[in-house]
Amino acid sequence: MADEDLATLGPAAEPLTPAAPPARDTGAVRPDAVPERVPESGPAAGWLTGIVIAGLVLAALNLRPAITSLGALLKEVRDGLGMSGTVAGLLTSVPALCFAVFGFAAPRLARRWGPGAVVCAGMAAIAVGVVVRPFAGGTPGFLAGSALALAGIAVSNVLLPVVIKTWFPDRVGPMTGLYSMALALGTSLAAALTVPMTAALGGSWRTGLAVWALLAALAVLPWLVLLLRRRPAGMAPGSGGPGTGEPPIRITSSPTAWALAVFFGLQATAAYITMGWMPQIFRDAGVSAGTAGVLLAVTMAMGVPLSFVLPRLASRMRHQGPLVVALGVCGLAGYTGLWLAPAAGAWGWALLMGISNCAFPLALTMIGMRSATPAGVVKLSAFAQSVGYLISIPGPLLVGTLYQHSGGWGLPIALMVGLMVPQIAVGVLAGRNRRIEDER
Repeated sequence: MADEDLATLGPAAEPLTPAAPPARDTGAVRPDAVPERVPESGPAAGWLTGIVIAGLVLAALNLRPAITSLGALLKEVRDGLGMSGTVAGLLTSVPALCFAVFGFAAPRLARRWGPGAVVCAGMAAIAVGVVVRPFAGGTPGFLAGSALALAGIAVSNVLLPVVIKTWFPDRVGPMTGLYSMALALGTSLAAALTVPMTAALGGSWRTGLAVWALLAALAVLPWLVLLLRRRPAGMAPGSGGPGTGEPPIRITSSPTAWALAVFFGLQATAAYITMGWMPQIFRDAGVSAGTAGVLLAVTMAMGVPLSFVLPRLASRMRHQGPLVVALGVCGLAGYTGLWLAPAAGAWGWALLMGISNCAFPLALTMIGMRSATPAGVVKLSAFAQSVGYLISIPGPLLVGTLYQHSGGWGLPIALMVGLMVPQIAVGVLAGRNRRIEDER
């Protein structure tokens, strides 16, 4: 992918009032690295900033329900569609595949239309995909509807950190914390409410999955307001290239970018194995379906407070390695307990795995900190997330295959433990105090 296809910030991405650029060593945005802004100030600018925050929160709430609602009803979906364990494992790998493929496309789409427009379209795709997939008929239709929803999630995954870096260059940590907290809240709500909502709506798993389209439809509204409010003058979508005379950033030559990509991939592997298979592990240990869903919700809910606190803490540290190690140790302890006594210590293991899964907001924060400009962040975000999700694709599929052929959870859990060790190692490398611009 060419560098010029990546370095872009278009309409509905940039604030209306220019801020005084901070010093470069704070990760600030240089005036020559952002698109031309409309010189407007006063109540309108403050009002639009509030709309941006609302858009970020609502978008983040929609980035996981399409996945965790399926995890809560995976057994019913498998029975209803006649899926084997291997096909179900493939289904849990589809999110990572879509995130990788469409994540690579996100910067090019942003260059053409602007991040705000792409995120708006992404929310609409989530709504349509979620409502269509249960009624599409058969496994192929279900996979196609899921792919549409996941495409919307993928482009938003890449571009929302860019919106944060552009609108809030001096508050990357706190705003990433707010965004991550909303993402964790949406994840846990879908895990906790899908089973009881399904029962309340008549017991059909199709209705229980489709109802989450309403939340995605709501998220379209603030992004539409931003798109309609933007002025066309001086806001060419293709603007925003570096324009500094400096050589372009070759993202594939950056050790920091590769460390972030591998760290992102390994934490995504753990997260999607957890979301896709943890309820089944508990149900096989004798836990009821409703309790298994609540346990997954507890795991996801741990991310609500921690996702708000961790980015703030990480942004104040020169090296984020100690946080990586702490989260990894919690993951190792949770997986070990899940293997030794899945039912007896279920609540404790759910808490530990929830803490470990907060490697995701930490990775997002490091993406924002490892580049000095929005143009660099869009490159790093697209590269780290897309390559990372490619790395994560085999994990859930392999877990499903091991489970089906071994008849138990010993081998799948051993795999999860084994992957946590390199996650800690590359996370420490990614947490070093350096930026991709320094590695030209």
